[in-house]
Amino acid sequence: MPNPAMQHHCSQCNMSFKWLWKLKEHERKHTGEKPFQCSQCGNRFSRSHDLKSHERTHTGEKPHNCSQCGKLFSHLGNLNKHKRIHSGEKPYPCSHCGKNFRLSGNLKTHERTHTGEKPYHCSLCGKDFTKLGNLKDHEKKHTGEKPYHCSNCGKRFSTSSDLKKHEMTHTGEKSYHCSQCGNSFLRSHDLKSHERTHTGEKPHSCPQCGKCFLHLGNLNKHKKIHSGEKPYPCSHCGKFFRSLDNMREHEKTHTGKKLYHCALCGKRYSRSHDLKSHKRKHTGEENTQLHTQGKNHTIGPSVERI
Repeated sequence: MPNPAMQHHCSQCNMSFKWLWKLKEHERKHTGEKPFQCSQCGNRFSRSHDLKSHERTHTGEKPHNCSQCGKLFSHLGNLNKHKRIHSGEKPYPCSHCGKNFRLSGNLKTHERTHTGEKPYHCSLCGKDFTKLGNLKDHEKKHTGEKPYHCSNCGKRFSTSSDLKKHEMTHTGEKSYHCSQCGNSFLRSHDLKSHERTHTGEKPHSCPQCGKCFLHLGNLNKHKKIHSGEKPYPCSHCGKFFRSLDNMREHEKTHTGKKLYHCALCGKRYSRSHDLKSHKRKHTGEENTQLHTQGKNHTIGPSVERI
């Protein structure tokens, strides 16, 4: 039965309103009209309330404070979201697995783990991401930007998560222990990866060739062999590489820096791979393998071929 108090009706979508001004405000959503303009930056808004909220970004005013912890907010909506941290309220359930979330945005991001949707696309290498933040972090690998620095040693990182992982190396705290061998780890993720060396589990398989890997990162590197993808260009000569580490190793050949030195003879190299090859001359591993009739015959460095 129609509510007699809701006497103002929208001709576009049949929504009804008690007050005429609310109807007029609503109709601007259909027309796209934005009569309220910010005097600071020129941005326009359909409602005066939205303009007032926006103006606080210029003035810095935060009129809404949390009664629990005193934190201040410029918008009432943000305060209400924050309050759920204290109350533990999670009103947004996932329709796939039932997990509950505090924010509708967090629910949408989570649901992509079920649907496989990756709406954020890197324009440089074509890689897709479920979260905008992950795309932003990824793009820093292309630009070389490292805005996060360690207060202990000054080392810089492209993402805050990489910085946090690094900072644990300074505290030395290793609270995750392997029940099989007693090794300890800084992160639970590292412990889980390590435990696979005991179980032999390789949960990540290549859909192209079926090869299995302990770690997802190794699978992703392997996939580039099939795709031919080389997203990391050298800033000096433009040569492309499959992995960031390979690109960095290559760039050392341009800079002339020789960070790797032989402890036995002092010879220096720009790449770790070249140092390893050189060390074999000292150890005698630089032997020639002859493969005949399924048997290996080793000819040492001092043996001449007849």
